[in-house]
Amino acid sequence: MVHYRQSANAEFREWTIQEASDWIAVPSPQDDKYSRGVLGVVTGSTEYPGAAVIGVDAALHTGVGMVRYLGGAASAVLARRPEAVASAGHVDAWLLGSGMTELDETSAAAIADGKPTVLDAGALPFAATAHGATVLTPHAGELARILGVDRAEVEADRAASVLRAVDELAVTVMLKGHETLVADPHGSRWKVTAESSWLATAGTGDSLAGILGALVATHAGAVESDPPALAALAATASRVHVTAAEVVGGPFTVLALGAAIPAAVRRILAGA
Repeated sequence: MVHYRQSANAEFREWTIQEASDWIAVPSPQDDKYSRGVLGVVTGSTEYPGAAVIGVDAALHTGVGMVRYLGGAASAVLARRPEAVASAGHVDAWLLGSGMTELDETSAAAIADGKPTVLDAGALPFAATAHGATVLTPHAGELARILGVDRAEVEADRAASVLRAVDELAVTVMLKGHETLVADPHGSRWKVTAESSWLATAGTGDSLAGILGALVATHAGAVESDPPALAALAATASRVHVTAAEVVGGPFTVLALGAAIPAAVRRILAGA
């Protein structure tokens, strides 16, 4: 294992609006719901159905051809977002684990599917079993559990902790926080610094996972042909997330944040 020094933070460069704009797929007149990407989602649980609602809501606001929801909170998801499809079928990428404490058969099969995959919350411990390009989205406490250390150790050197996780797991890692860090085994080192601290509220991590899932689904081909694309998409998702917080101001509810995502996408595209 490589031992990273405290100075590793200097390797992380801010991911700009201009760079993010290159990773937002604007549909053409020839596109349809399938060519724009289909995101398969297995999130939520009896204890935490809201995580599924928030993630699906964010994904659809980000811009994706279809969300195929296969988790255990279908009635709550469809009540909020009736355009979601609650039946099995083709998907281009997966979002798994938000609001879950353990994986079910559907999510376990999805991890083994080989498609680009976003692992959040309850799915994080299963990174080693993923067959496709994989990005983890832990907060500091979750990353500490993955690494088998105290949260204080992660907080003391967030950059080194991310790089250690990348080294040990050989996947892309996005450590969430006021300064979000993204790294991958191919040398990508990005950070996104939030202008607003209002994002420190329940549900915003589920929203970020939904944004990232949508972006990965719309760029599934790029992820499969160009592995560093996954880190670029993770950084772009964080940039969309913090821009949405700037658009809505604060304080806000997480669904208000989701409703601001389209304006954030337009701001990013206009800023480029």
